[in-house]
Amino acid sequence: MRIRMIIAMTGAAGLFLTGTANAYPIEDPALTENALYSSGELAATKCAEPPIRNNNRTLVRRYIAGVAKCLDASWGAHFRAAELPFGKPRLQVLNKAPARYCGEKVDRKEDSQLYYCSRSRTMMMQIGRDWLSDVEDLSLLHATGVLYATHLGRLTGIEKAYQDAPYANNNELNEQTRRTNLQDDCLSGVFIRSVWSSLGRKTGDWNELLRVLRKSGDAKGQPRVYGKGTSRAAWTKLGYTTGDPASCNTWTATPAKVA
Repeated sequence: MRIRMIIAMTGAAGLFLTGTANAYPIEDPALTENALYSSGELAATKCAEPPIRNNNRTLVRRYIAGVAKCLDASWGAHFRAAELPFGKPRLQVLNKAPARYCGEKVDRKEDSQLYYCSRSRTMMMQIGRDWLSDVEDLSLLHATGVLYATHLGRLTGIEKAYQDAPYANNNELNEQTRRTNLQDDCLSGVFIRSVWSSLGRKTGDWNELLRVLRKSGDAKGQPRVYGKGTSRAAWTKLGYTTGDPASCNTWTATPAKVA
């Protein structure tokens, strides 16, 4: 089983998805020429952010559920207009992750985590103290968008193609995982652009998100599966700037772009 990890804010998350990948470098058109890239810009939609406060778990739960509904509406309309298959993911917001999720052991040392189970099309967010203590910036909105992007990969065949891609060594596997995770960052940026005018946010909020992302990324001594913080910020900013999933094609990007 190939295990893919994603990161959001201060928590890390495991995406448990099965499979085995086309010659390296990537040549599979399901990745490099996916129909998602020719679907056009994501149309502007309204998304009023639910109220949220630090250390208020009830409001955080409602916030995530509200953002998930916005994601359903925005991406659902986009997929239907592009004649792409669409189905809403399930959502679970938990205080504590189970010992096993989607058939795999969970790292319960993490305070806050994101998981996506491809088999059941379920997004799971474990909300720990680290997320609760600082929730008023755009990080939680972005994190939910990143998790939703993994579901879009499931719908479009990108995730399966990634799972099936061959690799000669761990460095190649890690680079493929970074391409997938950075694509999710970018698609979250596309979504944020589509709802920005209705959020009532200021430019400073956006700049703060980019600052937080630049400080994230792969931890020293850990497998390089997320990308540098600068790469995460760059792909998120690219998605926001263009508002177009076509800009999120990490599979044809140079290795330096997905470092």
